[in-house]
Amino acid sequence: MKHLLVCLALVAPLVHAAPGNETFDAAVEQTFEHYRLPGLAVGVIEDGEIVYTRTLGEVRAGGGEKIDNDTLFKIASNSKAMTAGVLARLVDAGKLKWDDPVTKYLPQFRMHDPWVTQQMQVRDLLIHNSGLGLGAGDLMLWPEPNQFTRADIIAGLAHLKPTHSFRANYAYDNLLYVVAGEVAAAAGGAPYEELLKRELFQPLGMRRCQVGEWNRAQVGNVAQPHMRTAQGNRVIREDAEVVPDLTSMAAGGIRCSLDDMLVWMDMWLSPERTPAWLSPAQRKAVWTAHMPMPVNARMRAWDNSHFSAYGYGWRLSDVDGIWKVAHTGTLAGMYSSVILLPDQRTGIVILINGEGEAARTVLGQVLTKHFTAPGTSPTVAHYAALLDKERTGERATRPKPDTGHRTRATVRAMAPWMGHYRDPWFGEVTLCATGDRVRFSAARSPMLTGTVMRVDERWLVDWDEDSVDAEPWLHFTPAQAGSDAGLKLSHVDPEADFSYDYADLDFHRTQACR
Repeated sequence: MKHLLVCLALVAPLVHAAPGNETFDAAVEQTFEHYRLPGLAVGVIEDGEIVYTRTLGEVRAGGGEKIDNDTLFKIASNSKAMTAGVLARLVDAGKLKWDDPVTKYLPQFRMHDPWVTQQMQVRDLLIHNSGLGLGAGDLMLWPEPNQFTRADIIAGLAHLKPTHSFRANYAYDNLLYVVAGEVAAAAGGAPYEELLKRELFQPLGMRRCQVGEWNRAQVGNVAQPHMRTAQGNRVIREDAEVVPDLTSMAAGGIRCSLDDMLVWMDMWLSPERTPAWLSPAQRKAVWTAHMPMPVNARMRAWDNSHFSAYGYGWRLSDVDGIWKVAHTGTLAGMYSSVILLPDQRTGIVILINGEGEAARTVLGQVLTKHFTAPGTSPTVAHYAALLDKERTGERATRPKPDTGHRTRATVRAMAPWMGHYRDPWFGEVTLCATGDRVRFSAARSPMLTGTVMRVDERWLVDWDEDSVDAEPWLHFTPAQAGSDAGLKLSHVDPEADFSYDYADLDFHRTQACR
């Protein structure tokens, strides 16, 4: 309790109404307008002090409730650093070690390869080196809501086949962060959401952050996700009155306000304010380059970067010769970014409740350059144009097939393939007639429901929910002696989000339609 009071006393004065900054105002306003965002919250810490905060837009487009410093946003994968922070606290407390085997805390844990199961350490859960493919198994997490539990995640891992050798390749992963949350719960003696409150939110004074199950009306001021349509921004996947305890919490299910995120950043940038929260040894461990990452063409061209790596819940790189520690967060209709320049005690946080991938990239770049390349004055328009050019080139090399001439698949044409199918980790889907349509429906992921369409000699699923924006091709294999008919899926759009990990599915027909 004494440490808690000391921490609160040190952190509380940090949050205040920051003065305006014309340069920052211009970048924020131009980004907001250029990308037609429903809402945006931005904060900047420079040399350990808040120098800027700005909020624009609405909690719900057209609803009239303005976003402010207390508005809750989904921070998505910026949750990973918080999970790593909780584990680091448990290491400090002597309740676990980074090199402990995962099975010490979760005896039921299994990877596809028994040797990998035995060798997987707690640290490996955090650095994307498991050998699994990009986003493997993410369909057990998203789209939300679904019926997969954390126990399902742990059980499903045994069925996900690796694409690389263990510890030999970086491939971004979410499932193992869910496992990391369960390791923390086992070592810490409390459910993950209680650990997060006990070890992070309460001692640091992050008073608005929410985890576990909570009541939307009681908490209040909760930003809703949006998608952009021809008519403007539209709310998608709106929160119910009771927000559920999300299976994805440790990987990407935390919500925090702008002021909360400023407190979080300050703890890392000015550790002397909260010396009791984490030891110097664990601060170093979290920001050590544990897994090399590729330096892509954009990093070389925009930032003159020479190295890139993953720490525990953070990405590490250099920008214009300056050390950068950062992460992004991406969910349907919600985008976030945290950028730290530790040697300058400088940090930037961006929270968006709309389709904000490009906006997050462009605004983060302009604000970062203000500190890493002062005097160059890059603009939002400059980086927006570069990003548009880059994406035009990507589309030219990996074009999306033209599916505009699709027609509804007939029951007669689909008859040889209809039935109930099962995948060992994803479970059952049905491909059956409803009236004159053939419907695809996933038993444990209700948002993956749609109508089968025909495009020339191919089949795809047109999802009912517009926010499920990655359509799959259906690939059937006929039944043979000793085996049932098979079904595999692949992306129609080669640029679709990797969390629609259709390539990891391997369905086999189990029975005819009832």
